[in-house]
Amino acid sequence: MNYFLTILLLVIANIFMTIAWYGHLKFGTGKLALPLIILISWGIALIEYCFQVPANRIGYVEHGGPFNLWQLKVIQEAITLIVFTLFTILFFKNEHFTYNHLIGFGFLILAVYFIFRK
Repeated sequence: MNYFLTILLLVIANIFMTIAWYGHLKFGTGKLALPLIILISWGIALIEYCFQVPANRIGYVEHGGPFNLWQLKVIQEAITLIVFTLFTILFFKNEHFTYNHLIGFGFLILAVYFIFRK
C-alpha cells in the first residue's frame, strides 16, 4: 500500500511542480510583472510541497516505507520527466518530442534499474 500511496502523492506533487515552474510560460501571465508571477508560482509550489513531503515520509524506509532515499529520488525524477513530457506535449505545440529525448529517457530508465538493483 505504501508503494502505491507514495507514487500517487509524488505524481500529484509533480503535476503542481510542473505547473508552478512552467505554467506561466503558457497560461496568459505574459502581462504580469515577474515578482507577481514568482508569488503565484510559490503558491502553487506550496501545494506541491503538501504532497511531496508526505510522499517522502510515507515512502522512506526509516519511517516504515518501502524505499530508501536513493530510490525515492530516482522515482521522483522519473515521475517528473513523465509529467513534464505530457505537459509539454499537451500544452506546448511548438515543442517536439524527438528520438534524442527517447534515447535520453531510456538512459533514465536504466538509472532506475540500477538504483533498484540489489
